[in-house]
Amino acid sequence: MRRVLKALRPSTPTGSPFHRRRVGRCLALLLVITATVAAAPESQISGLQAPADQEPITAVPLPPAADPLKLALGERLFADSRLSHDGGLTCASCHDMHSNGADGKSKRVARDGSILPFNIPTIFNAALSFRLNWEGNFRTLEAQTESSLENTANLATNAKEVLKKLDADPEMVRQFTKAYGHPADRASLLDAIATYEQSLLTPGSRFDRWLGGDTAALSAEEQHGYGLFKSLGCISCHQGVNVGGNLFQRHGIFHPLASPTPEILRVPSLRNVATTPPYFHDGSAPTLGEAVRRMGTAQLDRTLSEEQIEAIVAFLNTLTGTYRGAPIIAAPP
Repeated sequence: MRRVLKALRPSTPTGSPFHRRRVGRCLALLLVITATVAAAPESQISGLQAPADQEPITAVPLPPAADPLKLALGERLFADSRLSHDGGLTCASCHDMHSNGADGKSKRVARDGSILPFNIPTIFNAALSFRLNWEGNFRTLEAQTESSLENTANLATNAKEVLKKLDADPEMVRQFTKAYGHPADRASLLDAIATYEQSLLTPGSRFDRWLGGDTAALSAEEQHGYGLFKSLGCISCHQGVNVGGNLFQRHGIFHPLASPTPEILRVPSLRNVATTPPYFHDGSAPTLGEAVRRMGTAQLDRTLSEEQIEAIVAFLNTLTGTYRGAPIIAAPP
């Protein structure tokens, strides 16, 4: 490091092209050194907690400010059976807001009795992901909501049909008019639901408290698990505020992981992951330990020891946040 700092001292005239190039190369080297130290296992940084701004994971923020009238309306619509064609389903039918924001099943059974190919992802913190759904085929909450309305395997309706039902309810007309200045239309219907979904953030996990400087928030084993999570390479896909959810990746890079199609998926968020078994897009891993084991083999080409798996699982348990002041819990089996 001293050599790098020495190289920054001007041995060529300040402002000359040679000096600017030399300084640029040295600054680039300093950035590489800084990033390497920040991502190093704890054993390489004397067991000290790195500053939060040097960690590859950032804390979940508080929910954004929202119009309380639109927020209340969106919450009501999320649980309203009039959003399905036959009145048999709601958004909350698949996304249990009293537990993990998903369900406890490996796959969903469609309305016609067929088995759908994907495990239901949690709605908690979905607003923090860069794309939505396992295939990442939606960019906005509004687009995803409208697709769910129209999907014959889901709500099997459309905005026009839903609006007709809502317009026949004087209380819903009053509530929309108060929130939006007019009765429900397609844009306000989707906006109200999206406003509610944007509020479904889960701050306050023990890991986030640790990031904020509470060194007692994590045990030694949990910190060791985080160090392994970084040093083994898990962090290359699972990082940022959602510990994932911000890029696409091929699964089964070195060995098969789960159902082979689709081959490219949006990397799932690991926020609240301890509460959302079973795992993978096909729900084929029943426990978090099994998921970690298989990920090590398939994505990293590593056979993880039991000690490593237990430590990583211990770290992943610290990613469980809170919603409305209560910790997120697993859905009933």
